[in-house]
Amino acid sequence: MNSKANAIVAQSGGPTAVINSSACGAVQEAMKSGKIGRVIGATNGILGVLGEDLFDISAEKPETIEALKQTPAAAVGSCRYKLKSLEESRADFERILDVFKAHDIHYFFYAGGNDSMDTADKVNKLAADAGYELVCMGIPKTVDNDLACTDHCPGYPSVAKYVATCAAEAGRDTEALYTHDTCTILEVMGRNAGWIAAATGLAATSPEDAPHLVYLPEAGFSWDKFVSDVKQVLKELRRVFIVAGEGLKDEKGKYITADSGAFAKDDFGHVQLGGVGDMLKAVIEKEVGIKARFNKLGTNQRTAMHFASLTDVNEAYMCGQMAVRYAMEGENGKMVTLERADGPEYKCTTGLAELRDVANGEKKVPTEYINDKGNHITDAMRDYVRPLVQGEAPIKIGKDGLPVFMRFERKPLEKKLPNYL
Repeated sequence: MNSKANAIVAQSGGPTAVINSSACGAVQEAMKSGKIGRVIGATNGILGVLGEDLFDISAEKPETIEALKQTPAAAVGSCRYKLKSLEESRADFERILDVFKAHDIHYFFYAGGNDSMDTADKVNKLAADAGYELVCMGIPKTVDNDLACTDHCPGYPSVAKYVATCAAEAGRDTEALYTHDTCTILEVMGRNAGWIAAATGLAATSPEDAPHLVYLPEAGFSWDKFVSDVKQVLKELRRVFIVAGEGLKDEKGKYITADSGAFAKDDFGHVQLGGVGDMLKAVIEKEVGIKARFNKLGTNQRTAMHFASLTDVNEAYMCGQMAVRYAMEGENGKMVTLERADGPEYKCTTGLAELRDVANGEKKVPTEYINDKGNHITDAMRDYVRPLVQGEAPIKIGKDGLPVFMRFERKPLEKKLPNYL
């Protein structure tokens, strides 16, 4: 390997409020490492590598790179492109190595979730088989908080802070109208894991506070029990605020929205979920006999930089930074993890997990975080999430009173290979 080999930084999957903070940590640490030459960005993740759509991040202004920490979504560019097995996608993997060779890239830092870690692991294995020196390091990212091997995942604390606040604010709106029975449903993200929905429970500091009912995919959903729960809260408070994860499943593990028609799948092969709030609303109006409304936060919940957790921004940066440091220390084929120290005060350090272990794992909300009725969270869940949402990330406000976000100038690298995509 050349003494000043180049590094590539790429992002994949659904953006978050802090994935750019991870990129910032990786880029800044790589540039000062003394062992890495050029830091290259791959536009739209692995698609940018396949298409040789690369640009020179190290040529960007230092203030632009620093402003990554105050900018949501994926500034380098993300994608949902599923690489299959080495046997099925060998042409893709060989193309990736060809691009790396053409641009003297020997470090690959990939920020993403399970599928991204799987991609990095497969690229690493193929490089080893081909005798090409390559260091592949994963940087954790997902608002769903379902990555295995890590206490929590960058992106989750900020979405937790945002959705809990939305529940508290919209709950007061519902309370203001309780001269007659009122109901509000908040639908949040979370395909198979209910971490985001569970975080909203933090807002309920008293029985009157919203949310009054919280439903997670991990607790088998029953329509009869749901109607009973709603009637009980209405009897006590004359209003009810409900939070539901988009991936609610019945006792047999089937998505409760599956009967509403055929669902498209994203490029990772995952079912595109949604519509839970609408279904709950229809059932309440029919079975309970009251008017209901539902709020769906959509992508706002994962890119709410204006209320991002400072803890999240700092830890995301640390993950990117440590990915480079670990690589410089000789680690390879690993993902950076966040490890919570024992004790009354919250402290978090980093560790490492094998890419293959993360790719093949999934972390669900544990039973002890869900109440016995399956319709809210426990104090253990509150203790878990409370330290993660602390602090507010500083943002730059422009003359029009709105946040100012960075954008790369994107000085493209000259293509050296034939077109592929």
